[in-house]
Amino acid sequence: MVDMAVTTTPGERIIELCKTYSISRETLAERSGLPIELIRRIEEEGHIPGLAPLLKISRALGVRLGALLDDHAELGPVITRTGTAGAAARFVTGIPSGEAPAGGAEPRGLSFKTLAADKGGRHMEPFIVDIESHSEQAKSSHEGEEFIYVLSGAITLEYGSDTHRLDQGDSVYYDSIVPHRVLPAAAQQAQILAVIYSPA
Repeated sequence: MVDMAVTTTPGERIIELCKTYSISRETLAERSGLPIELIRRIEEEGHIPGLAPLLKISRALGVRLGALLDDHAELGPVITRTGTAGAAARFVTGIPSGEAPAGGAEPRGLSFKTLAADKGGRHMEPFIVDIESHSEQAKSSHEGEEFIYVLSGAITLEYGSDTHRLDQGDSVYYDSIVPHRVLPAAAQQAQILAVIYSPA
């Protein structure tokens, strides 16, 4: 049986990769186009800002997104049984500190559960994403494509200047380069299957 427990955080993996490739934090910030303070928080505080910054960091390091999450060497099929997704790599994204909504409300993120953490050489990142009724996150854009299928509840997809409501059973496929974000619809909980593809 494959042990799918998380052994390191993305920040710890970034530190390991930077050490291996002799890349300083300053160089990583320059290559990724991200603030050095954000990289420090990811490395030292275990902060997870969202998928877009992680994608930028992975590209700056010359690795796939999976290398920052939970990347093992299994080349054959990787099966995640019903009820075991929660035991896989899990992280929560949200609005970074300093970008909280007015009124002092604590920003809440989306809870991602990876479905293929042990699959080596993968080019897609499938997730089960739990969206609480109060979840918020900033818009992001990055290279690649995304597919979303609503498993339960309803969501609002903000894509560019357009807004789309998706109910249970609905799906959407879009280019990730357009600024986008997913929010709960009508203040209700939702769960989606999200598959992210990022070109090598």
